[in-house]
Amino acid sequence: MSETAAATDPTPADFWFDPLCPWAWMTSRWMLEVEKVRPVKVRWHVMSLSVLNESKIDELPEKYRELLSEGWGPVRVCIAAEEKYGSEVLAALYTALGTRFHNRGLPRNRETIVDALAEAGLPTELADAADSDAYDERLRASHKEGIDLVGQEVGTPVIAVPGADGSQIAFFGPVVTPAPKGEEAAQLWDGTLMVAAIPGFYEIKRTRTQGPIFD
Repeated sequence: MSETAAATDPTPADFWFDPLCPWAWMTSRWMLEVEKVRPVKVRWHVMSLSVLNESKIDELPEKYRELLSEGWGPVRVCIAAEEKYGSEVLAALYTALGTRFHNRGLPRNRETIVDALAEAGLPTELADAADSDAYDERLRASHKEGIDLVGQEVGTPVIAVPGADGSQIAFFGPVVTPAPKGEEAAQLWDGTLMVAAIPGFYEIKRTRTQGPIFD
């Protein structure tokens, strides 16, 4: 590869998502905007709130336990699709699932998953993975790869980019609504990278005053 080509290559941004999470969905839609306004290429990976919380499941409110129980199916299907057809299929599948779960408020059941698979151009029989533990080892490995970058005290999404010294800069979030577009998307990306690159920087936070605003 020539130096010119290397200089113009987009920066890879590894993004770990769980289709269950509306806030990760908002962040993912922002990242699609970032790809338009900055030399960035998102690489999608699967993590799981169900895996993250399984050791403390009995301590959680019943409603959240029910949500996490539903959460196994979609991530298993994503991992099955990735294993059979490569990580390149995750972008379209995540978009198809997220649009149905969040924008349209459809149930997280087999019918919805089958419909999403069809839209993403994937075999609908992949929906069988939702009720099987056959891909759980791979799911846990993908989850661990992302969560190990930021620690157990956070959730989804996790984003990682190469640092100037060759190390990885990784962080949870940002949590934002609605998903910024255009120059706002660029400014948020630039600012997030700036603070995340500071050694010892951990957190900026304020109370959420509204839920996710879906387009």
